[in-house]
Amino acid sequence: MNESEFTEAFERCTLPNDRFHHRDHIRLAWIYLRDLPLLEALGRFTTSLKRFATANGHPELYHETITWAYLLLIHERMQRNSARDFESFAKENADLFAWKPSILDRYYDRVTLDSELARRTFVMPSEGGSGVGSRVSEQPKLPASVLGSSGVGSGGSGESDLQLTHSLQTDNR
Repeated sequence: MNESEFTEAFERCTLPNDRFHHRDHIRLAWIYLRDLPLLEALGRFTTSLKRFATANGHPELYHETITWAYLLLIHERMQRNSARDFESFAKENADLFAWKPSILDRYYDRVTLDSELARRTFVMPSEGGSGVGSRVSEQPKLPASVLGSSGVGSGGSGESDLQLTHSLQTDNR
């Protein structure tokens, strides 16, 4: 199935659920991120994934933190390397395709990913891997590899957007 057929089948929920695995999630994210600006790709992917899960009778399987984190990692990797097609991207980024253990284990602890909060809203990774229950003053940080070249970071000032936001919140109290 070519990319447009694959995307259309997924978005129309005609792709059989048993033919949409972890690698297919990454492929679809890669297609969206290649063709759309980051925020638009994120919106389209999450909307389509929720619709697909619901159409297949499993809306509870959608997990916001896992979805967003993978899209952000895929986006960063796409900016770092010059893979022109999905198979080249897959070869250059094999760690994204391992499901258990997952690359997210580097950024999140199991308690965080298993939480209801992480399932329904994006939870930032934190130092020490304890994102859920952390107070704002504990200032969770993304690894520099996620912030630096992905366009998500501060644009070279050395501070992440999250650190900058925290500083602004603290200054305005």
